Amino acid sequence: MADLTNLIHDMTVWLLIGLSILTWLVIVVKVFQTYKAYRQNIKFIGEFWTSKNLQDAVLKANTSEGSAARVAQTGFDTLIHADDQTHQDLQQTWSRQDLLERHLRKQILSERRNLDKGTAVLASIGNNAPFIGLFGTVFGIIHALKAIAITGNASMDTVAGPIGEALIATGLGIAVAVPAVLAYNYFVRKVKTIGAQLDDFGTDLVSLNQKNGFRVPSVATTGTKNVKNIHAEKVLT
Repeated sequence: MADLTNLIHDMTVWLLIGLSILTWLVIVVKVFQTYKAYRQNIKFIGEFWTSKNLQDAVLKANTSEGSAARVAQTGFDTLIHADDQTHQDLQQTWSRQDLLERHLRKQILSERRNLDKGTAVLASIGNNAPFIGLFGTVFGIIHALKAIAITGNASMDTVAGPIGEALIATGLGIAVAVPAVLAYNYFVRKVKTIGAQLDDFGTDLVSLNQKNGFRVPSVATTGTKNVKNIHAEKVLT
């Protein structure tokens, strides 16, 4: 029994060490992901609104990377597809503005879900790590008390060492939970900031297309198709 309680305590400590490594791995990945997404959006949105005309804006959307660029691509592709498929299915019974807004909303939600990946792991670790530490401490104390009972010596010098070792699991659990909770709160705020950035861009994109009657000029359509053909040729080669 003593060996089992000691084994459970040690396994709990190693589990917490593993969770700590996972936490910092997720933090590093999310920092890179959110920073890259934010900077790409800032760059693309700035370049987009400096376009000379709508045709140039379409080409920039189809040759740029980032969540804002994908939102713009979705918007233009929706209007191009509406031109090609008008009244051929139920989807095209929507007004062009409603169709554009619906597809933009879906794409923005998709981008947010992508940025949210990993935050649930941080939340779970932050919520459960202290309890895992306490679980290990309980069995560590049981093991320590049994060892003390066997020796028959209950002096402070004898008790302090084993109990202190048992409490390591509790301290480790807190040490794992704090960075996870702080990182979770930070990334939630960061995703909200990027989401608001995309919402604002989507609203402005609808207003831009409203000026053109929610129709992409034929020159822009041709340019979009040419860009897609160039991308396809690169993949094939």
